[in-house]
Amino acid sequence: MSRVWGGPQTCAPPQAARLRLKSPERVSIKSHGMKPQLIFVFLAFVSVATVSAQNQRRPRALKPSQRSFTVVEASIPEMQAAMRTGRVTSRELVLQYLTRIALYEDKLHAAITVNPNALKEAEALDRERARGRIRGPLHGIPIALKDNIQTTNMPTTGGALAFDGFTPPYEATLTTNLRRAGAVIIAKTSMTELANWVAGPPTPMPGNYSAIAGYGMNPYDPRRDPREGSFDGRPALAAGGSSSGIGTAANFWAANVGTETSGSILNPANQNMLAAIKPTVGRISRYGVIPITADQDTPGPLAKSVTDAAMLLGVMEGAAPDPNDRATGACKPPPRHDYRRFLKPNGLKGARIGIPRAFYYDEVVPPGTIIAGGGLKPAQKIVMDEAIEILKKLGAIIVDPADIPSVTSTDPQSNLLLWSMCSGDQNAKGKDENCSIVLKYGMKRDFNNWLQTLGPAAPVKSLTDLRQFNLAHQPAGAIKYGQSQLDISDEMDVEADRARYEADRAKDIALAGTQGIDAALKENHLDALVFPGATGAAIAAKPGYPTVIVPFGMVPNESTPPFPDGFDAKPAPFGVSFTGSACSEPRLIELAYALEHATKRRIPPPSFP
Repeated sequence: MSRVWGGPQTCAPPQAARLRLKSPERVSIKSHGMKPQLIFVFLAFVSVATVSAQNQRRPRALKPSQRSFTVVEASIPEMQAAMRTGRVTSRELVLQYLTRIALYEDKLHAAITVNPNALKEAEALDRERARGRIRGPLHGIPIALKDNIQTTNMPTTGGALAFDGFTPPYEATLTTNLRRAGAVIIAKTSMTELANWVAGPPTPMPGNYSAIAGYGMNPYDPRRDPREGSFDGRPALAAGGSSSGIGTAANFWAANVGTETSGSILNPANQNMLAAIKPTVGRISRYGVIPITADQDTPGPLAKSVTDAAMLLGVMEGAAPDPNDRATGACKPPPRHDYRRFLKPNGLKGARIGIPRAFYYDEVVPPGTIIAGGGLKPAQKIVMDEAIEILKKLGAIIVDPADIPSVTSTDPQSNLLLWSMCSGDQNAKGKDENCSIVLKYGMKRDFNNWLQTLGPAAPVKSLTDLRQFNLAHQPAGAIKYGQSQLDISDEMDVEADRARYEADRAKDIALAGTQGIDAALKENHLDALVFPGATGAAIAAKPGYPTVIVPFGMVPNESTPPFPDGFDAKPAPFGVSFTGSACSEPRLIELAYALEHATKRRIPPPSFP
């Protein structure tokens, strides 16, 4: 359901295309039955019109060998080097990416909106470069943003029908920071609607589904799930959490910015064989990002390498704390906000790395229960065993096990596994005694506060209004899976339920932080804990701690119930995550980069060359 914001896509002459771009009108490519080739023709017309309008002189022609450059699997430093030496321009980078979007978007659904002015913006940055002005490390680099991050030149929808076509009155602080560093915001990515806080049990919303964009597909197996119980269009291989990594994995743009409340950066990175940094909550401003809860929300970069992710992190951090987000400033930034100084091939030498075996690698039976939970499947165990051996060879000191005290606690009141997040109808008021209300309470508080910042432009004025809109617009495609998460949030009373929220928030931090990650690190004198894939996302999310994930292996896509006979499920990517305490991103980047540098395990999706 990608949309080119700017006008109907027709085979009109360039001048007509240019004139239509002055009068914004949403266009759904799929609803008009446009073929990818015709989409590219439209984009080409936009290109010709832009060049004609700017009357730009072409640079001096170089030999073919000097000009040959492809964006496929190219890193940000490689793109910058190519632009610096004249092998490629920012405009040419954008055009290559737009071509790939045109060819493959109908199979992947990676974007909700494509920026029709991307070529024009790239040309302006090329002119700046020609005059000797370089804004920053992302000058001329095409970057995509999750569609809950506000932009004023494209809509910001959160994937929700109520916000379809909505252009906010101000842009997110991180959007401003990216532009100041020279990034071209090429697109807004698909996402799970409202960051997956719409529908929980009994009918949970699939990851990367929204009413506006439909289902995002995984480029490592972009087929629909054929099983009878889930044959609704969702992918056979999950695309991960709500921050789409699809387009970055398929080389639609250089990297993308996602957001995480609990797993929505790490899961898509894991599922799409990407590197990602889930920062400490407060390191990156959340101002201008559609929230779930300020207690856990954070933006973060997804990229094809730790290097690219580290470059984005420094830019997103900004030059100073954001007065619109009181949490910023909690972590001291590196000099000049440059995390590239931590890209050390020997970063693992002498590092103490903990292996939290209980639950994350091996099954455990929580106290007072009889059913074992957690643990790895055999193929996943093989991947992690290999990763641990490589860490040893790279000089790491492995502490195994380095179990998390709150996970192994024999006291039910102090056991993290018995303290979950309230979710869905099963945890409505009166049925939420044994779960944390932090997310459902935070959604009521922070979503309504965010709506107020939009002023009269807000399409709905409260969470209650949104729920009512969704009920009234079910025939148009709203709430296909219900809205149980919104329902249990809206029943919260921000004042009357404050004491319960504060108690649950304190318990979250105690079990996941103080008696959890912090205790495991301190007791074993560790630099970091290593988690399989994105399995450590939930425990790190509660206290707001950082994680860096790197691509590492492939494992079978073993679903329950199994796929039918004759369906050859493709393997799923599986990464390795490094988690530490608050503000430990520099050390985590060192560790993750050292593993990535020694292994270079990322494999691009073979179906999208």
